[in-house]
Amino acid sequence: MEKFTEDETGSFCSYLSEGCKLCQQGAKMVLFVTGLCPKSCFYCPLSDERRGKDLVFANERHVKNDEDLIKEAELMDALGTGITGGEPLLKVERVLYYIHLLKAYFGKNHHIHLYTSLAPDRETLEKMAEAGLDEIRFHPPQSVWGELGKSPYAAALKNAKDLGIEAGIEIPSLEGAEKVAAFAEKMGIFLNLNELEFSDNNSEALLEKGFSLESDISCAAEGSSLHAEKAFLACERVHFCSSTYKDAVQLRKRFQRIAKNTAREFDEITEEGTLIYGVIDGGDQALAEEILTEADVPEELFELKEGKIELAWWVLEDLKDGLKEELEPSGTKIFIIERHPFEDGMLVELIPL
Repeated sequence: MEKFTEDETGSFCSYLSEGCKLCQQGAKMVLFVTGLCPKSCFYCPLSDERRGKDLVFANERHVKNDEDLIKEAELMDALGTGITGGEPLLKVERVLYYIHLLKAYFGKNHHIHLYTSLAPDRETLEKMAEAGLDEIRFHPPQSVWGELGKSPYAAALKNAKDLGIEAGIEIPSLEGAEKVAAFAEKMGIFLNLNELEFSDNNSEALLEKGFSLESDISCAAEGSSLHAEKAFLACERVHFCSSTYKDAVQLRKRFQRIAKNTAREFDEITEEGTLIYGVIDGGDQALAEEILTEADVPEELFELKEGKIELAWWVLEDLKDGLKEELEPSGTKIFIIERHPFEDGMLVELIPL
């Protein structure tokens, strides 16, 4: 059996593709090119905001033009991009356009990989290879896992390899994964297995099929990792990505990269890559600014915004008593917040003072 490494989150691997290495570093931008998809996989975690809708997102940013995409990549110092959906190849021309755009702007070393549940013909693969696609990961439905050698995926994988695209299969770790592993070994490709996870949008379907949560503090489905262990015995190049790893490592590192580039002088960056700062909200903003000026608060430690002032949380903590006495009669609220490091990022915590 091939040697493998394991980490504290339960992930293990004997091989990491370049796309996985970048994801591990938090250096991969996720480019969601459409929410349309011809499949109806019971485990699909796609949100209602995106499912069935022809929208484009770069990480959490809704992409309305090329500038949105480039800006998001620059904010996180992206070294590569993973193209996903929905089903990206329902919008082949869009995929090709974005590959060309990213390669032209960031250079040929900007690594791009694509996920697809389809088995594209050679002509389509040739177009993607010519555009600069570096890696492709096929996602065959569970119903064909036992007969992949006779399926269109076998030809698609061979064609991708012949065209110089690194090819592999990526599936959830479910019953039958060892059959996919044997096929991957025969084809000389890599296999990525993702721990099955409960989400708001798939939990009902998972429960109906008899899956249960691994624990009260995990989104992982009980028993999913065991299928990965069986698959590992049948293939030399395997990567099992645990539910915990995605949150504890990949997402955190991506947040850290973005926070480093977006944080203001007064934002505190946490170990999780979130931002903490204070807010003086509503009421007499002119008086609030006057109080900060009279207290000799440096200009770089606060920012005036419409209807509020954002500032260093430690400054707000020091001045809170005086601010509350002067400003509360006019309806001002003061608090400290922690949020994700995106523009209008999701609120993690709000602490009133």
